[in-house]
Amino acid sequence: MTNPIIVTAPATVLPPPVAVHTGDPLTPTTTVEEDRHSAGQREVNLIWENTQMKIALSVIWASLIVAGGLAIFGKYLGTPDVQLAAVVFLFGVANLVTGFYFGRTNHQKVGGVQLGR
Repeated sequence: MTNPIIVTAPATVLPPPVAVHTGDPLTPTTTVEEDRHSAGQREVNLIWENTQMKIALSVIWASLIVAGGLAIFGKYLGTPDVQLAAVVFLFGVANLVTGFYFGRTNHQKVGGVQLGR
């Protein structure tokens, strides 16, 4: 095992920047029509998100119930291969749902309607 090499260098510690108040807020750069469009799009997005949620939950629950039944009773309903496939499917669904959840909650990825500017 070799000894670690330690390098010391001069460092300057700066205080955190202070927020500067510039006075009045900036004037909006959008028109009333653009604001109405954005508000309407947000409403449509909420409806679509709720619809997606209901479809996704229905599909997931149905798949999990069938796969769970096959994982438990697969050797009686068919072959052991059916039981193994159902167990693999359950693990795949768990990984897929977890991956999509963390992908959707990644705050680095900001979505939404892009106005042509």
